[in-house]
Amino acid sequence: MNTDFEEQEDELLALHSIFGSEEFLRHESKSAGQFRVSVELPAGFNVLLKHGEEIRQYDVSSLPPLLLTFELPEDYPSSSPPFFTLTCSWLTDPQLTSLSNQLTDLYQATGNTVVLFSWIQFLREDALKHLNIHTLLELPSDHSKILQTNPAQQEDECYKAEEKESTPQSEPPDDQNHHVSSNLSPPPGDAAQGSDFTASNTSETTDDFLSSAVDKFELSESVTDIPPNKDHSYSGLSLTPSQMLLSQILIHDAEQKRKVFAATLFDCGVCFTSWLGSECVQLYECGHIFCRACLSEFCKAQIREGTVQGVICPQPDCTATPTPAQVRSLVGEELFHRYDRLLLQSILDCMPDITYCPRNSCGSAVILEKSSPAAMCSVCSFAFCVNCKKTYHGTSKCYEEPDEKKSDDPLIRLPQTGEAMAALLRDYATGSRQRRRLLERRYGRKLLLYTQEKHASDKWVTVNTKPCPHCFCPIQKDGGCNHMFCTRCNQRFNWE
Repeated sequence: MNTDFEEQEDELLALHSIFGSEEFLRHESKSAGQFRVSVELPAGFNVLLKHGEEIRQYDVSSLPPLLLTFELPEDYPSSSPPFFTLTCSWLTDPQLTSLSNQLTDLYQATGNTVVLFSWIQFLREDALKHLNIHTLLELPSDHSKILQTNPAQQEDECYKAEEKESTPQSEPPDDQNHHVSSNLSPPPGDAAQGSDFTASNTSETTDDFLSSAVDKFELSESVTDIPPNKDHSYSGLSLTPSQMLLSQILIHDAEQKRKVFAATLFDCGVCFTSWLGSECVQLYECGHIFCRACLSEFCKAQIREGTVQGVICPQPDCTATPTPAQVRSLVGEELFHRYDRLLLQSILDCMPDITYCPRNSCGSAVILEKSSPAAMCSVCSFAFCVNCKKTYHGTSKCYEEPDEKKSDDPLIRLPQTGEAMAALLRDYATGSRQRRRLLERRYGRKLLLYTQEKHASDKWVTVNTKPCPHCFCPIQKDGGCNHMFCTRCNQRFNWE
């Protein structure tokens, strides 16, 4: 008895030193624990699901682990094998029964010695070969049962499911989680007939599993190639058990790929320095990888300059764009709002049936109607003429000069020539207080101030900018070479 106890302690200590906490969890109060065994998959391994006439097939590099929960009896290993429960979401009861029988045979073959490490090696390396699964795992189709979940309970139920998984004595139940338990010790030499296995389906509430799956889908950007399920709806998610199992496998595979990526070294294409994947960002569209610091500065510079079309992959001759979620994480909320606004504006500028409200205090986008020259802003309800951008004037011509003889306006019109206007504004700017009041009574104070500001603005634009030769948009050159790029029409030209 003392020898068995010593061998048990030695075995558990050795297993604790070999396997990490994510793979092996020992029960401190007794000789028991739980293994999470990740099955090794060959290259090009695929998971297939047939749903009616639709066939879905995905290439995966990892599957959810097998859960082996064990308890060592007092006479292990000299007389009895461990009591164990084998649980897996993607294997059927007959397959789990076959694996359990093989585990018992391995105990008999070792001559009643410690066997847990051999069990783990078998499940990891030879379980698929034993079940005659090579490069394709076909999930069982299910058309009879539809499971409902309430998305409002996602976060709480996800935490509950994770707590259940961490407990060595209780398996995380699931509608697809099958378990096979062995709790009778076979007499020596009669392993085939002396073992009594009971196969059953254990199930937690559907809300627990689906809530966990939906929550992980929302947090996982890597699972972007999963087509939307035709049967699912966001007000009440509706999935068959096989579809839930497929989503669970894909989510687990994406999480494992992220862990591998985070622990791998990559060379940044900007600073040419090696970084861990946890400090890098991979663009999904093209697959190029850059360190977070370089890509962040690149995106921030483009957004600050207003060239949102320049927020693309820094790799030469690559036009792939980062996802909005990636841009948000790289530049922060403030710059992301600017990026989002400028990107929308650039898209609207390219649409021929979109104009903008001419009010300086509004400027909202307005959809044009081909049959009418009038448009109305949906934000400020300002009706204006599409052609002249003034208040809608009905059938009157645009820019129609008012009849001075019929005009009842007591104010005198401003000079029409440039020289006269410049002289008037100079007189208003440099004149005495009495002179300014006289000009304000004659022309109107608001009109003079507005004209003065507009004249100064037009003068500054004339002196400091040049029109784009393609779209005639005024462009300012504040440094650098003469090679220019127009952000409105995306054309290049020479400043000189």
